[in-house]
Amino acid sequence: MIEIRPVATDADYEAWRQVRIAVLPHERCPSVAELRELETPERLLVLAELDGAVVANGLADSSDEAGRGFVSPRVRPEARRRGVGTKLLEALAEHAGATGFRVVGSGVEDEGSFAFAQRFGFAETGRQVEQVRRIGDEPWPARPTEYEIVTVAERPELWTTAYEQVALPTFPDMDTTTPLDVSAEEWATEWINDPAAMFLAVAGDDVIGVAGLMLDTDRPERAEVAYTAVRRDWRGKAVASTLKRTSMAWAAEHGITEVYTWTQQGNANMRRLNEHLGFSYGAVSINVRANLPLEFPEQLTS
Repeated sequence: MIEIRPVATDADYEAWRQVRIAVLPHERCPSVAELRELETPERLLVLAELDGAVVANGLADSSDEAGRGFVSPRVRPEARRRGVGTKLLEALAEHAGATGFRVVGSGVEDEGSFAFAQRFGFAETGRQVEQVRRIGDEPWPARPTEYEIVTVAERPELWTTAYEQVALPTFPDMDTTTPLDVSAEEWATEWINDPAAMFLAVAGDDVIGVAGLMLDTDRPERAEVAYTAVRRDWRGKAVASTLKRTSMAWAAEHGITEVYTWTQQGNANMRRLNEHLGFSYGAVSINVRANLPLEFPEQLTS
């Protein structure tokens, strides 16, 4: 017996988190408070129970890429190939369609999940590569003379400025099939989780670059590299590397022993910068996309 039900209580949110952590142990998972803060009418989180036990979760929402939705069914390895993934995907796709989307995307991290997605019409649109760096004794970079480095905790009003002066102009530079569509509200909630760990490069009244860390409450020794970008007119002046070295020095002083980032395979400049800073390569995530409605033959199970 497979039951799909929406997440409602804090206990449901924690159950949802535990599935995601089990399926993606190498990635940070938002806290219950973060997940609740992200609630919108078009966002759906569900749990899947098999014979009364929670074995999977699902997410349907708008994508950061303009004009499409996002669906993500996650099934614990021991519960796969029993129809749970198919039931989940059907519920998520139905919700995305009812919300008004005609195209949905997702990400898969292994060949089995990729094959599952292909059975329902998903096709590869790109790949992201994980880059990982151990944190040791990290020196603070020399203080720049043309600009200053501040934290968002020190200058919280500049995070909105960073959205207008850095994020919006640099989103088109991302190696995505369609432009990113990130609202100011999303920037304020989804793109930062600790103002003390987010750094801004400021020249006069202008924010010229951003970089920092997304901290992980489940694994405080590990952090994800946050959005890193520098305005085009300031590139080639070591702003990005200074910001990243600052974040790594901060990490070392706060007990973090490893940082990681996901970079679009086609974003050669950022991958080269990370390589220069000592990052090595890890996992690969495959971006997939399909048109709605999906077809669900009764015989297909996962």
